[in-house]
Amino acid sequence: MKRSDLTEKILDIKREKEWSWSYIAGEIGGYSEILIVSSLLGHMRLSKPQAAIAGKLFGLSKAETAMLSEVPVRGAGVPMPPTDPLIYRLYELVMLNGPALKVLIEEQFGDGIMSAIDFDLELSRVASPKGDRVKIGMCGKFLPFKYAAPAGTATGGNVEHQLEKA
Repeated sequence: MKRSDLTEKILDIKREKEWSWSYIAGEIGGYSEILIVSSLLGHMRLSKPQAAIAGKLFGLSKAETAMLSEVPVRGAGVPMPPTDPLIYRLYELVMLNGPALKVLIEEQFGDGIMSAIDFDLELSRVASPKGDRVKIGMCGKFLPFKYAAPAGTATGGNVEHQLEKA
């Protein structure tokens, strides 16, 4: 069985049982709802204890349950650019605002990146008289780029002090 087949099986059971993602995430527990749903859709992984709970919940075989805790090919099956309108708007948001976020992060933190591994992601609904709004919050650890010279050189493998002087 391919991971995409398992995702389809999980979605079929979810539809048949008329479960919400919130219910499923609450039953599995241990991670955020977003991470659990991403795992069940095949883009993240569950811990072995969580996979065991999900396996019982969905009536999965031992092999299917084990697949839930395997490291996935993240982003597999998502075309670029995305074709789904909602996913495309998120992609568009990053295309248009990404360069500004990049220079602002660099100005405030230095040369580096925001981790998507040591990362929190939240989703909430915000009531508004103009129509409810979607609020997405991202909080990732800042990881500075490390610059190193080859081992055994005069800098001892560390050239960060040279960059600071430049």
